[in-house]
Amino acid sequence: FLGVMPAYSAADQALTTKLVTFYEHKEDSSVPSHQATILLFEPRNGSLKAVLDGSVITAKRTAAVSAIATKLLMPASAEVLCILGAGVQAYSHYDIFTELFTFKEVRIWNRTKENAVKFARSVNGPVQICSSAQEAVTGADVIITVTMATTPILLGEWVKPGAHINDWRELDDELMKNCVLFVDSREAALTESGDVILSGAEIFAELGEVLKGTKPALPEKTTVFKSLGMAIEDTVAAKFVYDSWSAGN
Repeated sequence: FLGVMPAYSAADQALTTKLVTFYEHKEDSSVPSHQATILLFEPRNGSLKAVLDGSVITAKRTAAVSAIATKLLMPASAEVLCILGAGVQAYSHYDIFTELFTFKEVRIWNRTKENAVKFARSVNGPVQICSSAQEAVTGADVIITVTMATTPILLGEWVKPGAHINDWRELDDELMKNCVLFVDSREAALTESGDVILSGAEIFAELGEVLKGTKPALPEKTTVFKSLGMAIEDTVAAKFVYDSWSAGN
């Protein structure tokens, strides 16, 4: 697939388009499944200002949004972080989550154990490698799912009450129907999220509504943040990178 994600932020004076390719590799490949480039334009006249590495920005902004959701929604006594998946998003989520939060234990599971071992050896802190998703999830307070799975890998019966899950598309119907569901965009979730559409789960709030204080966070409940990604996040992040680079030059 080739995706085109244009967005404009008047507040940031930023106009961008992200071009992203998605290839489902049948075998392990040195080429990432997602590759992206962001074009930053001058909104006053449309001239091209910069071409940026969209893959790095996507990984960083996705993890940053998950971290915002986790700060608002996770239980106050969270001690165990679980990551399902060992790809690019696993690394970016690990980096920001261990920077912002203090967990006594970090666990990882991946379908290919070798990649989980590589992840554990690559990051700065101790990581427990789990032999199954159930082992990784059981007792975890914060769960991050960053796999390419198209069928559920995380079952509701494994999840402790009050846990918070940051998800892409890997949850079963039981969990979706019995959680308090937060999304980045209602419109996107209802048209693009298989987890939401197939389960018929009710969306409680957009993350922006919690940030603005118009909807409660409910950290005492079992919460799921369904992240699909929004083009405006790429726009704001790209402008931030460009402004930081410009200041240094």
